[in-house]
Amino acid sequence: MASLLQSRTPSLSFSSSLCSTPVIRPSVSFLKPRSGPRIPVVRAKIREIFMPALSSTMTEGKIVSWIKSEGDVLSKGESVVVVESDKADMDVETFYDGILAAIVINEGETAPVGAAIGILAETEGEIAEAKAKATSQFSSAPAPSAPKVEESSPAPKVDAPSPPVDAAPAPSTPGKVVATPYAKKLAKQYKVDIGKLVGTGPFGRITPEDVEKAAGITPAPKSNVAAPAAPVASSAPASVPSKAPSNFPEIPGSTVVPFTTMQAAVTKNMLESLSVPTFRVGYPIATDALDALYEKVKPKGVTMTALLAKAAAVALAQHPVVNATCKDGKSFTYNSNINIAVAVAINGGLITPVLQDADKLDLYLLSQKWKELVEKARAKQLQPRTFTLSNLGMFGVDRFDAILPPGQGAIMAVGASKPTVLADKDGFFSIKNKMLVNVTADHRIIYGADLAAFLQTFSKIIENPESLTM
Repeated sequence: MASLLQSRTPSLSFSSSLCSTPVIRPSVSFLKPRSGPRIPVVRAKIREIFMPALSSTMTEGKIVSWIKSEGDVLSKGESVVVVESDKADMDVETFYDGILAAIVINEGETAPVGAAIGILAETEGEIAEAKAKATSQFSSAPAPSAPKVEESSPAPKVDAPSPPVDAAPAPSTPGKVVATPYAKKLAKQYKVDIGKLVGTGPFGRITPEDVEKAAGITPAPKSNVAAPAAPVASSAPASVPSKAPSNFPEIPGSTVVPFTTMQAAVTKNMLESLSVPTFRVGYPIATDALDALYEKVKPKGVTMTALLAKAAAVALAQHPVVNATCKDGKSFTYNSNINIAVAVAINGGLITPVLQDADKLDLYLLSQKWKELVEKARAKQLQPRTFTLSNLGMFGVDRFDAILPPGQGAIMAVGASKPTVLADKDGFFSIKNKMLVNVTADHRIIYGADLAAFLQTFSKIIENPESLTM
């Protein structure tokens, strides 16, 4: 930029000597203020390495490992840390040259997108200042724990206003009954004289457990947890989910393993799918011709999954409604592209690489792209889909139902192809290979007749698969 300014200055002064017009003066004065604010940017010596957004749905990331250590000299574009997102593990590169002065977020810890995970110093002279900045980052880290304290404080706050009302009459009027509304209800139900009971709750308050004990009923375990929430009717339902896990006793010798970021993302998506009204249709398909074709193309690197994906893409092109999606519950979208996602099991999770425009690719190119995607997926180095294919036939599974991913119209579950005894219209028996295909679809946009027509087309393609190689 400096050289650029120097090359311009002579031309500007030369023009001013030839022309008396003041046109050039504003341009000269314009260059001066522009050069001013750029100086501190160039001279910035301490920078932060931020947690990147590796996907559109990522809100936080987990540090898998630091490739570089504190004190290492880094070059622009060099991988520094491996981050686990909701989809994959990816290397994060540095945008600047410098020295990794301090690591703010250690391995195994998580940080929200945009948070500083490391401090980069330009020279060794700034390392001490960078470490001080990292220390300030750590000192500010416990701040999120404050809400946790506040979360635990509402319990005393709920009871705090009530003791002055309940506790004050207790000493002055010993005969007055101080009980929770639910305890009074149970006392009427079980015909217990609540005036003779001694409360075990706060300030001598009679709890439902006291009434149940007097009635000879064994109280449910952990039921006293709900006692503080009893005075507030609206908070009673909220205590139910928190009590549910405590009903399951711990198994001796068991180990609790928290979800990985990917497993948590899968769980979130599957829970979202419960809000979609789905239906399932199964269809048996003869696979003798497909098996014969597979034996021919297998030496050329074509897999059975690639054949099924190609057949599904060709069928979807003829039935665009099955390739449609509904996201807002008020409208649906016809997708011009047919992107087939195929579920792949990896160590510690499930990922669905996407074959873009699967209907437009020839079988051999599609197979090549599929192999590349599988290698990346299993290396956890990984994009939108409109239809998903899940194949468990390779594991000998006869039939299964697949859960519809959010934002998709349908998902196909393919079972194993096995010899089946069939009878024709004349009563003659024969043995043919058949596989059972189950499709789960969004009933808001796809109806039974639509899915049946799609499966009929898919079946004809599988039973006459020669068109797949054209």
